[in-house]
Amino acid sequence: MTLSASLVAHVFDSSIELEQEGSILTLWLNRPDSRNAMSLNMVKAIQQVFQVIEQDLSIRAVILRGKGGHFCAGGDIKDMAQLRGEAMNLGSHQPYVDFNRQFGHMIQQVDQAPQTVVAVLEGAVLGGGFGLACVSDIAISLADAKFGLPETGLGVIPAQIAPFVVKRIGLTQARRLALLGSRFEGHTALKVGVVHEVVENEKALEVLLVETIQQIKRTAPQASRMTKALLHRTLNEPLTALLDDAAQQFAQAVGGEEGMEGTMAFIQKREPNWFDR
Repeated sequence: MTLSASLVAHVFDSSIELEQEGSILTLWLNRPDSRNAMSLNMVKAIQQVFQVIEQDLSIRAVILRGKGGHFCAGGDIKDMAQLRGEAMNLGSHQPYVDFNRQFGHMIQQVDQAPQTVVAVLEGAVLGGGFGLACVSDIAISLADAKFGLPETGLGVIPAQIAPFVVKRIGLTQARRLALLGSRFEGHTALKVGVVHEVVENEKALEVLLVETIQQIKRTAPQASRMTKALLHRTLNEPLTALLDDAAQQFAQAVGGEEGMEGTMAFIQKREPNWFDR
């Protein structure tokens, strides 16, 4: 598909692939031989994409998917081995710190992205991949996808993803899953709140993705961005001040171009003018 000029102007690592269809950008994790395990290059490439599109109002949604039948199997063990050598040479743990924190910056960037982020989950959804699923706005999954937080079984910790997992599924479930390190499938992921919908086969997954994209297109672009930002603020700001500011934003929205178009479309029983964008 044709990419926007802002994306064409940047060169991305081959560990990801981009496809754009109108206002919908699909970001494919593209290391199928390693079940799309996240290398440092992949992490940086994802950051680069989200940085480029942050102010791009023409891109309304980002679809996160994995090539080869897997979403993401977590961090790349080969990178860990290389870091071990660097740490030994330096006599310092700093290479581990820098690598781990880089992933944290990336997942925070995806979490705060103004676009609607949809995760399409199949195959391995483990460790860092599990964390990435937890910062999506909408997560849809195959029933036989394999979820888990395997870090403790490997002698490490889910350092950067832990806060996002807790926000997604709550502390009690996060404690159970992280401390047991157990694997589970799509219906359990739905039950604990990691995903929103589960289907039984790939054909149904594609149909559900199309339906999800159509629903995203029915929402007003600027109103969606403002709503996502407002929802994030509810976790961190005093309620009264937040509601005061939200009332001001509501007034601006009602009197703005989208608010007037949405009202007229409703009265005239037609789709709003942003639907085909």
